[in-house]
Amino acid sequence: MSTSSSSFVSPLDPGIDELWERRADITPDDADARKAVVAAVDAIDAGEARVAQVAADGSVVVDERAKRAILLSFKVLPMVESAAGGFQYHDRMPLKTRFDGVRVVPGAIVRWGAHIAPGAVLMPSYTNIGGYVDAGTLVDTWATVGSCAQVGRNVHLSGGVGLGGVLEPPNAVPVVVEDDAFIGSRCMVVEGARVRRGAKLGAGAILTSSTHVFDANTGEEYARGEIPERAVAVGSSKIKSFPGGEFAMPCILVLRVLAEGEIHDKLALNDVLREHGVSA
Repeated sequence: MSTSSSSFVSPLDPGIDELWERRADITPDDADARKAVVAAVDAIDAGEARVAQVAADGSVVVDERAKRAILLSFKVLPMVESAAGGFQYHDRMPLKTRFDGVRVVPGAIVRWGAHIAPGAVLMPSYTNIGGYVDAGTLVDTWATVGSCAQVGRNVHLSGGVGLGGVLEPPNAVPVVVEDDAFIGSRCMVVEGARVRRGAKLGAGAILTSSTHVFDANTGEEYARGEIPERAVAVGSSKIKSFPGGEFAMPCILVLRVLAEGEIHDKLALNDVLREHGVSA
C-alpha cells in the first residue's frame, strides 16, 4: 500500500512538525505547544483533517502530521479526573463531545480526536482517538474501532468486530474499511489490513497485513492483507509444510466477487455464506 502522495498537503499547522522534532522536551507546562496540538486534534475530531484516506488512484495516503499531533497530545495533556454519569475516569484524553446527527446508544464510548459523521449509529462500542467513522455506518455492540482506523460510508461492523489500532510509527498505514463493506460478527482486522469497497467478510475471519487471500474458484492469490473490492470472503486455512510437519495456516478465501453495480442485501449475503457453512 502506498503511504504518501506527491499531491497531498496536510490541512494541519506545519508547526506540529517542529514540535515533533523537539518532542522529548515537551511537557504539559508548554502552553504554546498544548494550544497548537489541541487545535490540531480538534480538527481531526471535527473531520476537518483525518489520519488517512483513500486517494483517487486507490492508494492509502497517511497524514503523518495528524498522527504526530495525536502522539504529541499524550505529551502536552496532563492526567485529569473526569466522569460520565456514575463512571469515573483518570486519563489524558477527554471523551468526545461532538455528535451532531449521530445516534449514540448508552454504553458507546468515543474518545476525543475521533470523528463520527452525521448519520452514523453507535451501539455500545468503543472508538479510539484518530478513528474515522463515516456517514450511514453502524458500529454494532462491543465492536471496537482502534486508534486511527478509517471506516467508510454505509459500513456494517457487526457485533464484536475488532478493528486494530495503528498509531506508531506516524507513517504507518492504519486499518481501512471502505464504503459499503460488511464485516461479520467477531471478525478481527488488524495491522493496517484493508477491506475494499463493497466487500463482505464472513463471521470470525482474521485479517492481518500478512494474511494470504485466495480465490476459491481459481486458486489465484490476491494482495496480502486485503479483501478485494466487492468480494464475499470467509476465514479459512491452507496446509503448509514445516520441518516439524504439516500444519494448517490461517488464510482468507474469496468465494465470489460481485459484478460492478451488484449489491448483496443481507438475505442474499446469508445465502452465499450459508452454502459454505459460514454465518454472517
